[in-house]
Amino acid sequence: MLELKGITKDYAAGENVVHALKGISVTFRDREFVSILGQSGCGKTTLLNIIGGLDQYTRGDLVINGRSTKSYRDRDWDTYRNHSVGFVFQSYNLIPHQTVLANVEMALLLSGTPKAERRHRAEEALTRVGLGEHLKKRPNQLSGGQMQRVAIARAIVNDPEIILADEPTGALDTETSVEVMEILKELSRDRLVIMVTHNPQLAEEYSDRIVRIKDGLITSDSSPVDPAREGLTQEQIQEHAVADARKGKRSMSFASALALSFNNLMTKKGRTFLTAFAGSIGIIGIALILSLSDGTQNYIADTEESTMGSYPLTINATSMDMASMMTSMMGTSDDLSASNESGAIESKDLITDMVSGVANGATENDMEAIKAWLDTNPGDIQSLVTDIEYSYATPLNVYKSDTSEGVVQVNPATVLDSLGIAMGTTQTEMLSSMSGGSGTAYDVWTPLLPNRETWERDYDVVAGRMPEAWNEVVIYVDKNDRISDYTLYALGLMDQSELRGMMADVIAGEKVEETETTTYTYDELMSLTFKLLPESAKYAEQADGTWADMSEDEDYLRDAVDAADEVRVVGIVRPSEDNATGSNWGAVLYTPELTEHLIEQVDESPAVHAQEETPGTDIFTGLPFEENAVSLSMDAIELMISQMPGDQAAELTEYINGLRAEGMSDEDIAAAFSEQLASQTDNATFEGNLEILGKASLDEPSSISIYPVDFEAKEQIDELIEEYNEQVRVDGEGTEIQYTDMVGMLMSSVTDIVNALTYILIAFVAISLVVSSIMIGIITYISVLERTKEIGILRAIGASKKDVSRIFTAETFIIGLVSGVLGIAVTVALDIPVNMIIYQVAGVENLAAVPLVPGIALVLISVGLSFIAGLAPSRMAAKKDPVTALRTE
Repeated sequence: MLELKGITKDYAAGENVVHALKGISVTFRDREFVSILGQSGCGKTTLLNIIGGLDQYTRGDLVINGRSTKSYRDRDWDTYRNHSVGFVFQSYNLIPHQTVLANVEMALLLSGTPKAERRHRAEEALTRVGLGEHLKKRPNQLSGGQMQRVAIARAIVNDPEIILADEPTGALDTETSVEVMEILKELSRDRLVIMVTHNPQLAEEYSDRIVRIKDGLITSDSSPVDPAREGLTQEQIQEHAVADARKGKRSMSFASALALSFNNLMTKKGRTFLTAFAGSIGIIGIALILSLSDGTQNYIADTEESTMGSYPLTINATSMDMASMMTSMMGTSDDLSASNESGAIESKDLITDMVSGVANGATENDMEAIKAWLDTNPGDIQSLVTDIEYSYATPLNVYKSDTSEGVVQVNPATVLDSLGIAMGTTQTEMLSSMSGGSGTAYDVWTPLLPNRETWERDYDVVAGRMPEAWNEVVIYVDKNDRISDYTLYALGLMDQSELRGMMADVIAGEKVEETETTTYTYDELMSLTFKLLPESAKYAEQADGTWADMSEDEDYLRDAVDAADEVRVVGIVRPSEDNATGSNWGAVLYTPELTEHLIEQVDESPAVHAQEETPGTDIFTGLPFEENAVSLSMDAIELMISQMPGDQAAELTEYINGLRAEGMSDEDIAAAFSEQLASQTDNATFEGNLEILGKASLDEPSSISIYPVDFEAKEQIDELIEEYNEQVRVDGEGTEIQYTDMVGMLMSSVTDIVNALTYILIAFVAISLVVSSIMIGIITYISVLERTKEIGILRAIGASKKDVSRIFTAETFIIGLVSGVLGIAVTVALDIPVNMIIYQVAGVENLAAVPLVPGIALVLISVGLSFIAGLAPSRMAAKKDPVTALRTE
């Protein structure tokens, strides 16, 4: 039931106020055909717009099924128009570039109805009004009566409770008017139909009730409602409230908005293409620059190395290198490829080569042997290095000393976890390099080099002193005595609970308030203390004799932290002028002795002793360890081959087929593989348990970092390692050293010049991107003006402001995407003649090529700039008054 209580509506007309409605009070039944009659300008249409939620009343109240609308928000009105009201306009108000079926589906599209159901219900509605054979036509292909019936079908497709018809027969001839009135009369049998009309004859013939209005007031009502007798009971009001709640409000999906915008853009193909092409010009320029820059950098990297010597040679304990092993097994050695000069047929030892290839496939470094070798100072290596740093796999678990408000983990840092960010390997390495630390990207605890002379070179002490004992650390700030909030959160100086939900707010588009700058005195920082908790201390013996991880038990963990050794801050340092790699994040610097102490604590822990005393039993389960044998099937071998590079995979496949041709069965081939792999594989669960408990040996580091004093020293160290490897090969014992040469992987100084030129050129070309973005914004603004009436139609059938904004945002998204893709495609085509010219001039082949990641980034930038350019027009469209928009021609 619909009730209007003292509804007034005032309009501002310059300095005057127009009183369109002056206190309308009327109640409508759930099922009746009501005609509202009156002269032009008496307020009929205004009243209809207020009932339909298109316009808002100034005073009074509109009560829908017993619920006042005074507290309605925009989304409530949108839901009401979409689910409860259907509009039929005198001028039809159909979207011209949409088909008849699409026009009717629009209301369902806005409510989030699935596509199949949407189509079915729209076809039913069109069939009901006699247009089942005109689904694919556009409005301009229909007569006036047919267009009005499409409008009626659109009004009823959501099965609304109220149909509002504003002069539905005003533009129709007599015969067609009768057809439309018959449809409305039929609809009034199961819902409320309110029609505004100038035609008293049609009103009296088809209406159940006639309400007359004059000068904003009701002058007569042929069948008024008696609220006392016909009003809703409390139970009925509750039932309606439940039904309204179930309707919900599902906004238009972005995919649907893309489809609508795409259809509109296709009606202006020429303008759309020219706009996209103009937007792509900047992308083409930048992509060409990046093509040349990336190619030049790759060329330089391949032909000369950087002279920088401040990055270490890294030796890591690695597992079996499957790719190297399979390459060796392919039988492509120099001996096999050498020419046959014997004059006879020679044997080709593929089987022997395969077996030796499997044996040589292991690339695991013997870290204990390498450390022992380095300790002998081979070739006076100590004079060639700044320092040699040993790292161990024992986790460095640090907590705040104060556990009164709960246990706070300081290291490994949990800041990113609080933000809800999961870091992948690539991001971790990047963040680690940014922070200047040698640990993971999450850590702010960084080891000092063992050589104390480097401390004086790299750091200036601004308060306190450098560490002298294992349990002493220093706070590392930047050259301006600043420390990042990341480090402050990690150390527990700032509350990480403030970060929870922050990333979700950013993704949701909410503005994150900037935190106030905090300051700390040197004494405050030097008063900090922490607790060092061995990994093995997190495990406790259970009643059944097994050991369990108790890190999730807050009480246990608090007691363990309280009992742990204390670490205190004894100084504040900043990077010296000679320290070019100083951190901008801040850190806690600790000595290598702390790591040694931690390893000793783990060795002496009860859990480690328990595992070592029962080497054949898993202390976590109480069960014996299982022997894990390596057994490969031909399917597993073929799977490995499928993951290898194409040329290698083809050669190995041909090789295996040759073995088969020689009569060797698949089982024998698989057995040979399995036998060799078994000798290289170590799956001992005993060792794995000790690793879980954090056990490590000081004689067997997990990684070794060798810091050459300069590039020449690096080359000499390379020679020493090669001599070591040669001796291993001669002796036939031990393993060769496999290491990472970061210095050799760095770009030369010329790369910096190339980068500088690249950035300058990109900065100039980027101006065209800005210009094209402004142009796209203007085009979108024009589109908003052209589609103003469509905006009014969408709002009338339940579109929210957000839906309208999303449609035009989707339009800019499409233009930006097409611009970006077109720009990259044109650049790829232009790279062909560019490479031909470079080859003729410099003799370098295939120098210019669009790098994949920057190419994708440019497409995303194009989309982003277009999106930003369309924000203002999109918001303008969303703010348009629906009543005013509907009157636009």
